[in-house]
Amino acid sequence: MAIACGLAVAGNYFAQPLVDAIRTDLGLGPTLAALVVTAAQAGYAVGLVFLVPLGDLLERRKLAVSLTALSALLLAVTAVSQNGVMLLAGTALTGLFSVAAQVVVPYAATLAAPEAKGKAVGTVMSGLLLGILLSRTAAGLLAEAGTWRTVYWVNSILMAIMAVALWFALPSLRTPAGLSYPALLRSVASLLRTEPVLRIRCYLGFLAFAAFGVLWTALGFMLASDPYNWDEAAIGLFGFVGAAGALMAISGGRLADKGYVHQVGGFGTVLLALSWIPMALGKTSLIALLVGVIVLDLAVQAIHLSNQNIVFAIKPEARNRLNSAYMTFYFLGGTFGSASTSTVRVTYGWGGVCILGALVSLLAVVIWGADQVRSRVDSRG
Repeated sequence: MAIACGLAVAGNYFAQPLVDAIRTDLGLGPTLAALVVTAAQAGYAVGLVFLVPLGDLLERRKLAVSLTALSALLLAVTAVSQNGVMLLAGTALTGLFSVAAQVVVPYAATLAAPEAKGKAVGTVMSGLLLGILLSRTAAGLLAEAGTWRTVYWVNSILMAIMAVALWFALPSLRTPAGLSYPALLRSVASLLRTEPVLRIRCYLGFLAFAAFGVLWTALGFMLASDPYNWDEAAIGLFGFVGAAGALMAISGGRLADKGYVHQVGGFGTVLLALSWIPMALGKTSLIALLVGVIVLDLAVQAIHLSNQNIVFAIKPEARNRLNSAYMTFYFLGGTFGSASTSTVRVTYGWGGVCILGALVSLLAVVIWGADQVRSRVDSRG
């Protein structure tokens, strides 16, 4: 399930280091070529809202397998694209169906024994985060070995294999919500309105992935400039550094299973804020930069893991709708982080980026602390 999640989300990020190669091969204008990345993200956002809640309505194995198979098909469409329209359609629809990953995560939480739920979610989420972090590196290596189309062909084949593997490996599971599809979608908004715990976790998820977006949007530009002057291949390998932090966070799932789920989240928010101290020194110190990246990715994973364990416990029968609401905020946070960084980096440089990241992270610390105070007051009342 972790591998399936990683492969599913990776397809949304392959185009980022390949935009120039795609543009040259298909004869696209720079604006249209840049839309390839946006199309994948837009498709993913639509899928979070309209497809993920279906896990509370349909049989989950069939849904997960169908979405994975459709992703494989649309990746193949992207690989054979002959013009900009076909390319944008392929990437947008691939993004739409790649939300298979967000169906699989609550599926894993439901299948796991109560005492191992945190470990299961942590393992699957680590696979997802590794897919995001390593996708650019894999894209660069595969494109260098072949062409930009090679990347999409390889992922298409792997996703087709994963669809078959999921069908045979996963048990049938259906927890019907007893709602029509329109009512199912409306109930997502209702959950946000009536569940304060969900709202708090949405805010924390938004801020955590915003900090992630701040770092990874600006990092490549910084490493390509003085004093590093790295080429694209070297910058792509930096994804392995972040992967180390993601893998370390699996232990957070074990702590969550032992009853420390809130502490894991709090520890993550503090680490997130502290990570920007070595990051600020990273302009002149590679060691400091490495420490900052590892700590930040560990922190983001810890916060995300804590959030999902708490969110899934609110209403187990509505886990897919809860995940739809939470992941929509999470995704919007990443979009906000990337968009705001693009402006800040040009105007204020790496120092401004680190200040932006620190402010976002400190706000997460404040929200987590305020929520803990509120919880204690409520318990005494």
